[in-house]
Amino acid sequence: MSKDLNSPFRTKTVEQSIRDTEEPEHALRKSLSAWDLTVFGVGVIIGTGIFVLTGIAARNNAGPATALAFVAAGIVCALAALCYAEFASTVPVAGSAYTFSYASIGELPAWIIGWDLVLEFALGTAVVAVGWSGYVRHLMDTNLGWTMPASLSGPDVPGGHFDLLAFLLVLVLTWILVVGTKLSARITAVVVAIKVTVVLLVIVAGLFFIKADNYSPFIPPAQPQAEGVSGWHSPLVQLLFGYEPTNFGVMGIFTAASLIFFAFIGFDVVATAAEETKNPQRDMPRGILGSLLVCTVLYVAVTLVVTGMQKYSEMSPTAPLAEAFKSVNQPFFSGAISLGAAVGLITVCMILLLGQTRVFFAMSRDGLLPRVFSVTHPKYRTPYRATLLLGGIIAIVAGFTSLETLAELVNIGTLFAFVVVALGVIILRKSRPDLHRSFRTPWVPFVPIVSIAASFWLMLNLPAETWLRFGIWMAIGIIVYFLYGYRNSRLHKVGQDAKF
Repeated sequence: MSKDLNSPFRTKTVEQSIRDTEEPEHALRKSLSAWDLTVFGVGVIIGTGIFVLTGIAARNNAGPATALAFVAAGIVCALAALCYAEFASTVPVAGSAYTFSYASIGELPAWIIGWDLVLEFALGTAVVAVGWSGYVRHLMDTNLGWTMPASLSGPDVPGGHFDLLAFLLVLVLTWILVVGTKLSARITAVVVAIKVTVVLLVIVAGLFFIKADNYSPFIPPAQPQAEGVSGWHSPLVQLLFGYEPTNFGVMGIFTAASLIFFAFIGFDVVATAAEETKNPQRDMPRGILGSLLVCTVLYVAVTLVVTGMQKYSEMSPTAPLAEAFKSVNQPFFSGAISLGAAVGLITVCMILLLGQTRVFFAMSRDGLLPRVFSVTHPKYRTPYRATLLLGGIIAIVAGFTSLETLAELVNIGTLFAFVVVALGVIILRKSRPDLHRSFRTPWVPFVPIVSIAASFWLMLNLPAETWLRFGIWMAIGIIVYFLYGYRNSRLHKVGQDAKF
């Protein structure tokens, strides 16, 4: 750890982080294998991004070129994944980017990234719950002829206020995570099989209904944004450089990439489970990089098929895959996709919630949040107190918040985490060259620097109001740190004891 334990930039050594995982009262059960991690990765990556946000991005931002947006977002994630893989195998401790930052940059940056991850995973869980609710309502309406009351269908529906289905889903998954991580892994394995089958169904069956005219133009010409969509609603990069806000065109691809980037959130969640992995040095890089590669290929294929089946301007913003088959008079496939998507989104929600609780748990164990939340269940060895608290809060958020607003906030939080992790790789290589690294990010510092630049570019393509909300959340976090975290940090207490 750093010499000045009274500095907010004090660091916690990798060795101390690993020793903390051995405290019986604060230890997590090591039960996950390489297969479990890969399933977790695919399970969480294939979700709302492809089943829901594809329609929004194609209809509003990029048209058929949404496939290129997935490629762009996938490249950004691949660069970040190389950095995550090095850290996750070197520092196999719960907390992901938070723990990595604590070991390389310092406590205050670690707190900031931890506070950011709390927002990212919490809102990510809510986004998926809302997306799942939309598919379930579509399934009930189309196949069962039963429509949910608008008042209980959420803010995305005209006249809607509270999303009852999203609220109940989060509560049920909270209970599953309290009972145990291995149980959630088994459930995930079954659901992932269903979800991948649905994705392959879309690709294979959809090939027979593609119309070449739907690809023309592949990159729609840039159009002025609709009246009322300007100012703080415009991408920050457009406001900074003073040109007229537009949709579509080349810039529309990057705007779409910054939105559907949410589709790739998952490999960083895998990193939060490092402490519960039997052989993290070997298995974490495999789980992170393998799941990302598989999902990128599937995403591009699905997007090309769906935008070929239905004109991008007519795509559904809530259930694009199912509606695409409905538009070509294939109700069977439409119903099957809705069912598969509804089942598949459950695992995304569950794994994001798992990642959220592990970051909260790690921050609590370090004293930056109340230590009461780092106590594990005597039987299940899960952080049950943190899980119950966060699950309850997220359920309420999912009930009252719209989909697109949540997705944009999650994206900026994730991209910010990517920037910090890439920076941490460079710093730790210089400060601890002696540290054993089972996996090494290639071409350091070139790859981390490119990762930082690419992540920041996508951040600039998010709306200015998203930056404003993110800034407010970060400002609140810094205030909380200096009022509570700084004085109650375990490293601070070590420094105080050393004075006497």
